[in-house]
Amino acid sequence: MASMIESPLAHLSPEEIEAIGREFDAIHDEVFAELGDRDRRYIKSMIELQRRLAVLGRALLVVSRFPPACVAGTAALSMAKILENMEIGHNVLHGQWDWMNDPQIHSSTWDWDTASTAESWKHSHNYIHHTYTNIRGKDKDLGYEIMRIDPHQPWHPVYLLQPFYNVLLMALFEWGVAFHDLDLDAVRSGEKDKKQVLKELKGIWGKARRQIVKDYVAFPLLSGRRWKTTLLANATANVVRNVWAHAIIFCGHFPDQTYTFAQEEAADETKGAWYVRQLVGAANIDGGPLFHVISGNLGYQVEHHLFPDMPSTRYGEIAPRVRQICERYGLPYNSGPLGRQWGSVHRTIARLAFPGGEPRPKPGPYRGDEVRGEGELAPAAVASNGASSGNGATGRSNHEVRPSAAS
Repeated sequence: MASMIESPLAHLSPEEIEAIGREFDAIHDEVFAELGDRDRRYIKSMIELQRRLAVLGRALLVVSRFPPACVAGTAALSMAKILENMEIGHNVLHGQWDWMNDPQIHSSTWDWDTASTAESWKHSHNYIHHTYTNIRGKDKDLGYEIMRIDPHQPWHPVYLLQPFYNVLLMALFEWGVAFHDLDLDAVRSGEKDKKQVLKELKGIWGKARRQIVKDYVAFPLLSGRRWKTTLLANATANVVRNVWAHAIIFCGHFPDQTYTFAQEEAADETKGAWYVRQLVGAANIDGGPLFHVISGNLGYQVEHHLFPDMPSTRYGEIAPRVRQICERYGLPYNSGPLGRQWGSVHRTIARLAFPGGEPRPKPGPYRGDEVRGEGELAPAAVASNGASSGNGATGRSNHEVRPSAAS
């Protein structure tokens, strides 16, 4: 299907694109030059908080006979799993804390509490997705090979069921991610070596076995007569974590006004053009301090895609500067409340279950207030033991974006 959408790069000269690249490089270098104790304190305190929540949750489930305590234990365990998955595991595996040279908090040694192996995640997510972001036919995260989320994808009758199996994917998201790196298209076409497939399957099985034994055998047995309560709580906590991760990731990539690229658009791409592709291929989610922490600061998905190796606590600090660059160069800065972004994602999934779906112009990015609320810079404040970091002007763009969303 031929695209009727003008590329966001079309109005930029090569000189402007390179100037954008230099500005983003400067932001990256300035932040990394000042990383230090407050950043180190933040990640260590977050890991400590997560572990205390996990211990509290499991203790409540083991020792309590009363329903309110069981609910509290399940809630604490759910929050522990969310923090470990989003703010800790995802970001540590991105290498955001490698600069500390801490052997225990390092992308080469960390393993997380989810079904996906660290090795496969770093390949499918850190390399494939963050290198080829939103390039059709290259970025396997566009629909995860099971859903049609862009009108350029050819329609097939199997997509009629995608609103239904998307619900299943929400509940089992960690398992979908675990198998994602197998790259089923490459397996079917014979492009992927069978030995490599078997190696990856072995890794998935090993990790899956550990997760199943931990949550559905070991901890229930430790609960004695209350094993059923613990079993149900563990299953519930995993589903809560999966649904939350699904919501944050989908809202950061598939709402209205995110742009997808043909491979020729990204051919011979400069660093500046790479930055612009990351910028227009991602979407932010507005929220306060707690929201940004439990989302792994992926409410700042735009900043994360620009600087995936930057500590997540810094995204709120640089967001005003990123928005100002967007305003000066007439580039979109896609941001909106969770409900709005979530609604647009699921509307697209439902619409593209059917044939057609020619892209059409949509309203411009969410504009919100001129001054960001108290959520901006919150992670830095947490790292400084609650010290206020102030608010930043949004500098939102008034330029309309024509996204690859469904009609």
